[in-house]
Amino acid sequence: MKTPRTCVTPQGQFVVGIHKPGFDVDNFRQNSTDDVLGRLPDGRPVKNLQNYPQGQVQASMDDRIYEIANAFPFRGSTFINSDWADRKAKRPDTICLPARSDCSLSACLKQWQKGKGVQRNTVTQMLELLPRPLKLALAQASTDPEELCALAGLACDFVYDNGKDHPPTGLSFGKNNQGWLFPVIHDHDLYDVLGNNPALPDVYKEVMVLKPGIQGDSPIVGESLNNTHVFEYMRANSYIPWGHYATNMANDQIRYRANDLTPSDMAGIRHLYYQRIYVRLAQMLGVTLPATGRPLSTDELEALRMEITDALLSGDRSPLDSESPFFTGALWGWNFGFGFAQSGHRLHASHQMIHQQNAMIPESILDSDGNRYPCFSCGDLVADFIRDYKAAYNTNFFTAFIKAIKNNQRTDMNPDGPNDLVVWENDKVMLFAPKAQVSEWELMLMTKAPCPHVLSADTATRNALDTGIRIAVQTLETLGAQMVTSVEFSGRFNSPVTEQHLVYSFIPRLPYAPGTFSEAQMRFIAGCYPEDFSFACRKVLSS
Repeated sequence: MKTPRTCVTPQGQFVVGIHKPGFDVDNFRQNSTDDVLGRLPDGRPVKNLQNYPQGQVQASMDDRIYEIANAFPFRGSTFINSDWADRKAKRPDTICLPARSDCSLSACLKQWQKGKGVQRNTVTQMLELLPRPLKLALAQASTDPEELCALAGLACDFVYDNGKDHPPTGLSFGKNNQGWLFPVIHDHDLYDVLGNNPALPDVYKEVMVLKPGIQGDSPIVGESLNNTHVFEYMRANSYIPWGHYATNMANDQIRYRANDLTPSDMAGIRHLYYQRIYVRLAQMLGVTLPATGRPLSTDELEALRMEITDALLSGDRSPLDSESPFFTGALWGWNFGFGFAQSGHRLHASHQMIHQQNAMIPESILDSDGNRYPCFSCGDLVADFIRDYKAAYNTNFFTAFIKAIKNNQRTDMNPDGPNDLVVWENDKVMLFAPKAQVSEWELMLMTKAPCPHVLSADTATRNALDTGIRIAVQTLETLGAQMVTSVEFSGRFNSPVTEQHLVYSFIPRLPYAPGTFSEAQMRFIAGCYPEDFSFACRKVLSS
């Protein structure tokens, strides 16, 4: 019998897993760009060479990350980064949100009227006088480039190497007592909201948020260059234990809308995901890499995948459990879109432009008593379930699932309405509206054949997955969705449950549909039949 996943032991104690991450990262970036991010008060340039390391990168992390399984297994796990939590532990009395600030548009207008006639841009003056909540709301909602540029000038200090009649060329930088350089930003929330507004002119996006290095010194350790340009950033000090990797459209390929993504863009973003997972598995198994210092080709990636698969099956190489900790699971996700409320609540995502994230998950770590502690992966819940399903019904769940999708009858039993849940499919994958959606407009993508994880996905399957992901998010955006969370449910590389299929879920965040007590109780409310939503998606694809 499998041990239940919970932080509560039979002895009536809580058990906590402890990650102590430190690792080396192979570098597959081909190019380096010496660029100026801005200037110090004395005019000296601030450059971004720290983002372009040469050779292997070492990530030595002093921070611990605590992993705590929820008391109830169906509610997942909690991760606490010690760097963040230790600061609050020193002053727990400071844990609170800021009080609501005063806000009066009437007072602003009166003050603006008094100041009319001064030699100053009246639009800029008006924006400066606006109460902060209104500035934030305007930064989120405005489609006026001139207005957004004026707000940007209030959020930070720009450098104008060609004069103020020309666009800015960088940011002003300062230096703190420890000698660290930092951009001069007066309102970080306003700055982030503006950087996420597609209507902000591209030259401002470039200077504020897109140029490598302007958001920190995370090293670029990979790039895709085949009719696209994508950077792979390494995030060492991560809320995901053992770091994660962010694949971002590069600053010379600006993509703020899903419908701006080309097939090459999506292939490049996903190529970096497959490459990083395969490379890390190869390192654990002692498999020689085809190359470093440049992207691996599609053929090289497929050959590496096959060699890793053979190594796992042959037993000639060290098994995955020879590492401490050893990584047996993959994590992939995509927060598309950005939302920020004038109240200060972030509604979705935290990063500019199209980006996706991935990481690897250990099989186990040590707890505070030095015992083995199993690490959480959402795909484990799928594996556990399909094992139980087979024991109960003596049939494979995914076989029954695909058959049910094909045999679907309308939820309301209306003989005149559409029945089909499938939005798009080819011989490898199907994109469909799930019968029970965890969000209105949820879509799911699934392999048609058993494929527990990306290591089982050959080149044709990977291409089909990439196409399906792009179609899913572009379809949702065409219907009006501005924020979509996408996640992958995958099995462990060493799991005996081989009949698992790769599943992706695309969950839009719609207006008037915040998470409430219903969702907290896992009671998901929908206002349309999944068959009608699937029909709407197919109509988008056919138009």
